[in-house]
Amino acid sequence: MDLYFKALGMHIKTSCEYKLSSIINFIAQFFVMFSDYFIIIALFSKFGNIKGFTLYEILLCYSIIQLGYSINDVFFKGLDDFSDIIINGMFDRLLVRPRSLLIQILASKVSLVRTSRIIQCIGIMIYSIINLDLELNLIRVIVLLLMISGSVIIFFSILLLMSGLSFFTVQGLEIKSLFTYGGKQIAQYPIAIFKKYIVLFFTFVIPYGLVNYYPYLYFLGRNDNVFYAFAPLGTLIFLGISLVVFKLSSNKYVSTGS
Repeated sequence: MDLYFKALGMHIKTSCEYKLSSIINFIAQFFVMFSDYFIIIALFSKFGNIKGFTLYEILLCYSIIQLGYSINDVFFKGLDDFSDIIINGMFDRLLVRPRSLLIQILASKVSLVRTSRIIQCIGIMIYSIINLDLELNLIRVIVLLLMISGSVIIFFSILLLMSGLSFFTVQGLEIKSLFTYGGKQIAQYPIAIFKKYIVLFFTFVIPYGLVNYYPYLYFLGRNDNVFYAFAPLGTLIFLGISLVVFKLSSNKYVSTGS
């Protein structure tokens, strides 16, 4: 991990070389996401609730999912653009370096200007919790942290899976956008508001439900099942599968040629 943090320091220094550009992009990224929140607020101005979930409950759910997506978008951008690393021959160079492949990939690209999205998500999260008037005891804080961690793990795992497929397809796949950006749009709401087959898919295949629904019910005090509270730990299984797929795929890589 020392390599990653050194690379992160270099990315920070690079951003500081162009201060005005970085500041403008930072502010732009902060406001670019507001349209999503306005849509949710406009929706609730027409309907008081969705399947029993109020405005602030939906905003909290969305901020948790969006935070996980934003953290990946900032710190794990190298995986998001992994197909480019294969196409331009950079991956061949990574193979001959005596360092972890995954760490090198993660260190290759960091989008620090998008940290404004992280700040915004945390702000919306705090604002929602205050308006929900929840008592933040120790168990609720733990569940909240598990949901945030699970959100990060899900998006990271999807990027890892799609990177593994890039060894065979070379070109990036739109299916990645379907499960990341598209999945994020679905996961901004508790999955129980959708059809049963969607609930099953996003519980047992792409496990958004282990983050934005089952532990969320426990957090809101709607279910006292302790297994719901620790449901986000199930995302580690998804991560393990993604790591295995990436490892097996990288072992079969020969070269893209010149």
